[in-house]
Amino acid sequence: MRRVITEVCTDNINSALAADRAGADRIELCQALSEGGLTPSPALIRYCCENLKLGVMVLIRPRGGDFLYNEVEFDLIKRDVLYCKESGAGGVVVGFLDKDGNVDKQKLKEIVDLAGGMEVVFHRAFDRCSEWRVALEDIIESGCCRILTSGLHDTAYEGRFLLKEIIESAGDRIAILVGSGVVPGNINDIYNVTGFREVHFSAKHEAVSGMRYIRETIKPIRGQIESSDKEIAQIMDICATL
Repeated sequence: MRRVITEVCTDNINSALAADRAGADRIELCQALSEGGLTPSPALIRYCCENLKLGVMVLIRPRGGDFLYNEVEFDLIKRDVLYCKESGAGGVVVGFLDKDGNVDKQKLKEIVDLAGGMEVVFHRAFDRCSEWRVALEDIIESGCCRILTSGLHDTAYEGRFLLKEIIESAGDRIAILVGSGVVPGNINDIYNVTGFREVHFSAKHEAVSGMRYIRETIKPIRGQIESSDKEIAQIMDICATL
């Protein structure tokens, strides 16, 4: 049986570097995880593609909210995909739905064609689709290589039983990347139900600020939320035994 593939969701350079140090297989690079993830800056994309050893998947999402995009937004998405391609990214992560919760196959196929040799992953917009079995077939038909999903629930642990069905339905036709709320304390429980072969996690913690001076008349700035080297290593050690 092949080993479990690990992907760290990172929205800043320190988290990306932590994933690289830990030997993760790849990162999903984004920004603003508090918004569910948005397209990262060109400088961050370029730096990671040029300097990290692991695979770099770039989230392409021009705004928060739903996954129903107008033509101007879709034009921005296409421009960002081309930039990622020029920068040497391994792939892009996208998701398109119509008003009724169906996969927007026309937009998705256009991105797959535009991506060329890059991988195209369908993100957790899948978890908001109206009929997951139909969505699964549409995404496979469009040429995506992978789906990131929490089993139509807020977390992978909550959705673990449906994740099992999704993985079985996908078979060898498309990879299912299990993610959302995966931590050292629940990863074995999720695996024991689903038997996943790819897992997505962020290993987030609040870093300690290096500032000595703190102005007393204004609320202190919180430390940067970053991926923890220790937690990445813990999850990877568990994955090595699965």
